[in-house]
Amino acid sequence: MIAFAPPYIDDKIINEVVATLKSGWITTGPRTKLFEKKIAEYCHAPNVLCLNSATAGLEIILRWFGVGPGDEVILPAYTYSATANVVMHCGATPVLVDINEDDFCISPEKIKAAITEKTKVIMPVDFAGLPCDYDEIHSIVNDNDIRSLFKATTEAQQQLARILILSDAAHSFGATYKGKRAGILTDISVFSFHAVKNLTTAEGGAIVLNLPAPFDNEAIYRYLCIFTLHGQNKDALAKMQKGNWRYDIIEAGYKCNMTDLSAAIGLIELERYDSMLLVRRKEICMAYQNFFINKKEYTVPVLADDNRETSYHLYTLRINNCTEAQRDAVMQQIFDADVSVNVHFIPLPLLSFYKNAGYQMTDYPISYANFSYEISLPVHLHLSEADIVTVTQAVDNAVKKIIL
Repeated sequence: MIAFAPPYIDDKIINEVVATLKSGWITTGPRTKLFEKKIAEYCHAPNVLCLNSATAGLEIILRWFGVGPGDEVILPAYTYSATANVVMHCGATPVLVDINEDDFCISPEKIKAAITEKTKVIMPVDFAGLPCDYDEIHSIVNDNDIRSLFKATTEAQQQLARILILSDAAHSFGATYKGKRAGILTDISVFSFHAVKNLTTAEGGAIVLNLPAPFDNEAIYRYLCIFTLHGQNKDALAKMQKGNWRYDIIEAGYKCNMTDLSAAIGLIELERYDSMLLVRRKEICMAYQNFFINKKEYTVPVLADDNRETSYHLYTLRINNCTEAQRDAVMQQIFDADVSVNVHFIPLPLLSFYKNAGYQMTDYPISYANFSYEISLPVHLHLSEADIVTVTQAVDNAVKKIIL
């Protein structure tokens, strides 16, 4: 069976994890801090904070910005549940909008139409690793009429004096937009290093701070280190220094720090990301692209255009003239050929919690249309050239059997 997205774990990673175990320091410590520094260097970002998940990173930033009951956060209807769940956790209201048909990214036109006096944050999602149109989104939040609607209720909101753009960049580590890497394309971005991501730490994520003046990103980083560790003013490493045992709790913070065991994996992944991991993922996606691009049965994904290049996290193929039921039948045929495929994502209004909360799929026709005939193909470093041929043939055979 060709798996969908297994991690690539070799001896180099195993040896680094063993070295971490033998070091006597396995929680947040020197490797985590080095990983943060290396990510900041990679993205050319002011500051990076590593945490135990991207989900935690998104919620922490919403809470730092003061998002709460009565506030609204705009996000695409076509995303994983985590993007909306964190808004719910804060007591705020997710305002779902539709996406672009071609690239699955949030529609700037729909964003603008959804902004109200209650809007505090926009959360674009870099679907499949392709950055959204951040210049267009920035032009919206900086429009004088839009800025005049913004009602600041916290110090951070007063400093920014406009809607915050918080990028759900879970898929887009290594992607580019107008010559810049994901991470510094907007105010704050959050990466995921979950097991299925391009760069993994097993579980993990990172907040990339890129706030404009007058914000002090370094000061915010230091505060977030405390906020994400119970509100404690010293981490475990600092407390272990001679005579430095006494600590204080300055607020009721959260617990979502990254461990050195996770960072050990990430450091090796990052070291070879551009030279190996990203290169191979691109080769696989381009092989798929070359196979499907001229076949009338398919619509291939946007992998690059004049301004953007994806991180090649997912290869999202659409089957033309296909119903949701037919797509499901196609997938079953592919599974029967011992090839794993997936769907990214089930739109939020189709999920019980959000459906019961009053969101209706009919309000997001493009999201539903794209979902109904999308399948995601395997992209990972264990795939051989023969495997790629097996995948493409399994897909094409299934489509010809079910659709034609």
